[in-house]
Amino acid sequence: MSRSFPLFLLLVFWGCRQQSATDTAVAGPPVATKAAHAFEEFGATREDPYYWLNDPTDPEVIQHLEAENAYCEQQLAHTEALQDEIYEELVARIEQKYESLPTKQNGYWYYVRYEEGKEYPFYCRKKEDMGAPEEILLDVNEMASGYKIYRLFQYFVSPDNRTIAYLVDTAGDRRNTLYFKNLETGELLPDRISDCSYGGAWANDSRHFFYILNDKTVRSYLVKRHLLGADPGQDAEVYTEPDSTFSAFVDRSWDNRYIFVGSGSTTSSEVWFLGADQPEGTLQVVQPRRKNLEYQVESYTGNEFHIYNNHQAQNFKISTAPVRSPGLANWKDLVPHNPEVLINGYTVRDKYLVVQERTRALDKIRVINRQSGESYYVDFGEEVYAANMYGPNDEFGSDSIRYNYQSLTTPQSTFGYSLSSREKKLLKQQKVGGGFDGSLYETKRLWATAQDGTQVPISIVYQKELFRQDGSNPCLLYSYGSYGASSMPYFNSSVISLLDRGFVYAIAHIRGGQEMGRQWYEDGKLMKKKNTFTDFIDCGQYLVDKQYTSTEGLFAMGGSAGGMLMGAVANMRPYLFKGIIARVPWMDVISDMRNPDLPLTTLEYEEWGNPYEKEAYDYMLSWSPYDNVKPADYPAILATGGLNDTQVLYHNPAKWVQKIRENNTGTEPVLFKCNMGAGHAGESGRFASQKETALIYAFMVDQVGELVD
Repeated sequence: MSRSFPLFLLLVFWGCRQQSATDTAVAGPPVATKAAHAFEEFGATREDPYYWLNDPTDPEVIQHLEAENAYCEQQLAHTEALQDEIYEELVARIEQKYESLPTKQNGYWYYVRYEEGKEYPFYCRKKEDMGAPEEILLDVNEMASGYKIYRLFQYFVSPDNRTIAYLVDTAGDRRNTLYFKNLETGELLPDRISDCSYGGAWANDSRHFFYILNDKTVRSYLVKRHLLGADPGQDAEVYTEPDSTFSAFVDRSWDNRYIFVGSGSTTSSEVWFLGADQPEGTLQVVQPRRKNLEYQVESYTGNEFHIYNNHQAQNFKISTAPVRSPGLANWKDLVPHNPEVLINGYTVRDKYLVVQERTRALDKIRVINRQSGESYYVDFGEEVYAANMYGPNDEFGSDSIRYNYQSLTTPQSTFGYSLSSREKKLLKQQKVGGGFDGSLYETKRLWATAQDGTQVPISIVYQKELFRQDGSNPCLLYSYGSYGASSMPYFNSSVISLLDRGFVYAIAHIRGGQEMGRQWYEDGKLMKKKNTFTDFIDCGQYLVDKQYTSTEGLFAMGGSAGGMLMGAVANMRPYLFKGIIARVPWMDVISDMRNPDLPLTTLEYEEWGNPYEKEAYDYMLSWSPYDNVKPADYPAILATGGLNDTQVLYHNPAKWVQKIRENNTGTEPVLFKCNMGAGHAGESGRFASQKETALIYAFMVDQVGELVD
């Protein structure tokens, strides 16, 4: 688990107004005044004037956060009509009555649907004949009644189709409760287990279930086995991960023959397995962990494992190994390494191997004939797009796959594709309301030159009739740039509200992601982390220089580790931007990384560096957003946070905003909105989540009013 925030969730989640702040709090920006906390580090003193805001149990901290919310609301009160207008647009584009494309698993077709006006989904299935009556597995609307936050991200149906296990988070803190429900009677079973991580797997007897527990830092560390009807307190420990830089996982093989258990860090992994028919059996290791060796294991035929790995293969390769002796010495290349192509997924059919690739920031799907070795690529026919194989399919002998395709102008589309005839059929396309017409918009791929001469790709989209390449259009530039997470050009119906007001929307594919291969990630981490920040700045400057926008209209936005990016570029080049949107941003890098009791800290030494090592400490201190705030004319800033956030604790944006105000020599607003009842992902309902998007957009439109009038 990382300080990650997926692009499709980026522009959502708005918290309710908090009324307990005093009237005097809204007269000006809240000021947090207490004695500074001093840290002795490597023979020097580092002071944190706002360290006291780290304590959520302090009533003064809660009062301060409520005062921030009141101040933010007061400062944006004049945009309420605009917020309402944008909110209605956002909701109008949501397909009110929605049903996903069904996927076949174990004799049933599974799908998700929404009813008009409902916040949450219904998880459903029908027997193989789609004319069979619908069975509602989980009505999340009913289940979420009475909760402010209700997140059900995972469920697992037993092999006999009679029981469903599911994980629920009702605080936004990733501490899930595991429930079991009898699908024949509708009865919720008494078996209930708290503080679970994500992940789980049924044994083939449909009686034993493997799950993962969190430690105090919300690290998944302990895999246990539960027998239905038994006391969870007596559940057997299957695997314990003692190394705090690793997190545990559990999964079930594609062919249902094995349970995979293991652990992984940023740069290493280890997988164990046992037969799904023998849930109380002994784990066997595939390959003991080795520094810088990452691998994932899958089974399709039962006799051999397919192993996705980076052994002597920076961009990964696919190997096979016999189940009886699966160690590294017996790995044989099935799809060899290509230094120009990142492999990031695959699936196997009886006659074909289908590989997900990425090169030059574009997704590709390669089909390989397993007998002849001949291969070809699926043709997508567009300049800037994203494509990936879609969903589970339990038919090894199938001649087809499904894949998702989308672009900044094309809504998500799912195709059925024949591997032999190369014919494709559109099975389902996302419906976008509000009068959306994709032909009104244009998308392009641009290339900016970074400070060191590296070419950095940018994806952009704009409304053709409103775009003038003379610098007059405002622009929102988004990126993430950490953990190897790529910011691909996915369709985002929300940004249409900006495009239709004359904005350009751009995605900077900066180093730290993997858009250009694994080296792209390596060049944006640890002692090369500053490349991430300078790449983003250079992309912004390129858009200004080429007159796609101007410094009077350029906004930057990122969330989580991408919010940390926002803090860094605000310090390094404040005058380049009109405004900065920092969603749940990680800002206090040094203090957080020197506190091993916080969530994620030890897991991420291989991403940012270990601050107990002098060289790493000095480098991190040189870019840490909170530590590098300095007197400057800062652009307009809107930061968000969540009181229950365990990925980026609320105090990061709270303290950063205070320090910005203290050092700001300019006059632009610096605002902070803290959701007092949610975590990293904010609100959980599909409509409620649009409130924050509307607020963010109204903030930007208000800042550049004369450009969009």
